[in-house]
Amino acid sequence: MNNIYSAIQISEHVYWVGAIDWSIRDFHGYTTPHGSTYNAYLVMADKITLIDTVKSSFMDEMLSRIASVVDPSKIDYIVSNHSEQDHTGCLLRAIDRIKPEKVFASAVGVKTLKEIFHAQHDIQPVKDGETLSLGNMDLRFLETRMIHWPDSMFSYLEKDGVLFSQDAFGMHLATFERFADQLPSDMLEYEAATYYANIVLPYSPVVLKALDKVAATGWSFKLFAPDHGPVWRQNLSFILDLYKKWALQKPANKAVVVYATMWHSTEMMAKAIAESMAREGIRVKLLSMNEVHRSEVIYEVLEAGALIVGSPTLNNNILPQMADVMTYIKGLKPSHLIGAVFGSYGWSGESVKDLEAILKEMKVDIVAETVSVKHVPGEDVLEKCSELGRTVAAELKKRIAD
Repeated sequence: MNNIYSAIQISEHVYWVGAIDWSIRDFHGYTTPHGSTYNAYLVMADKITLIDTVKSSFMDEMLSRIASVVDPSKIDYIVSNHSEQDHTGCLLRAIDRIKPEKVFASAVGVKTLKEIFHAQHDIQPVKDGETLSLGNMDLRFLETRMIHWPDSMFSYLEKDGVLFSQDAFGMHLATFERFADQLPSDMLEYEAATYYANIVLPYSPVVLKALDKVAATGWSFKLFAPDHGPVWRQNLSFILDLYKKWALQKPANKAVVVYATMWHSTEMMAKAIAESMAREGIRVKLLSMNEVHRSEVIYEVLEAGALIVGSPTLNNNILPQMADVMTYIKGLKPSHLIGAVFGSYGWSGESVKDLEAILKEMKVDIVAETVSVKHVPGEDVLEKCSELGRTVAAELKKRIAD
């Protein structure tokens, strides 16, 4: 077994034994320019327990880290908090290699693992609120369904105050630093926000309930140990407060103008809208889908109050790059947004109607009259665009004040 990898102790009885993926750049449509980690944790109790595993191709790295602490065959239990394959890709091979006494997952997790792997491995379901004795310490389970899969659960090691939070409080970030306090706070906030926007955002109502549920346990937390990114051991309120803010999605003094362009007509309109809003004191992000990635857009939308979208018409439709980002944003279900639509066309002009329909499906409140122009906008049309921006700005200020 490769001996270049070592475990990192994160508490008296817990070691990080995960893997660092420096190369991954896409995570099911979400760009990950800074890589990721797949975190697994070894609990050195009387019953030695492995919390989660790693992506399939990183199994040897995980086993090597485990071996730096204990022979992997000494592991008694494996717990799967979340069935997605970045955490279970090597689970069955790990079971075959380690031969633990028991393997545990939530009831939905047991079902999901069978659906993914079509194998007959014996995996025992645990219930919400159930406690598993590890001999000299206990592991408690808390179902957190839809953060962000139906099978998801938290595990809590009471003796060390460690919450194994699976995908909650995580981020896609490859570093050798294992603790959040070893990294700049602005980096942490950006990476955590990008992760929340691209992964957790659709489940914001569930997040609020889960935060209340965790608080109601009365558990005393010293560490949050997520399945991606660094471990939180200081100022836990930092990430808790961010999650609450992002889940509430209160209207903010920020507008995101998203567009694609063919011959710069729609771009001219977008700039006029953005300039007028900025003059009204609104913080504006102007994003061209000719240049940016969809996951950057939803990151900006996360803390915005207005979404304004524009496209020319191509083959009786919006441009493909706008169709891409609108499908992506719609699926992530941002809420409490106001918005408006603009666009240009050569002869048919369906793009603005298509964008209006998408915003309405997203329950975005369209607060300004749509502006559309044939071919190239003149001064009169650009003034209408400026007026659109002023109208949205005034309504956004009103809603923030309310």
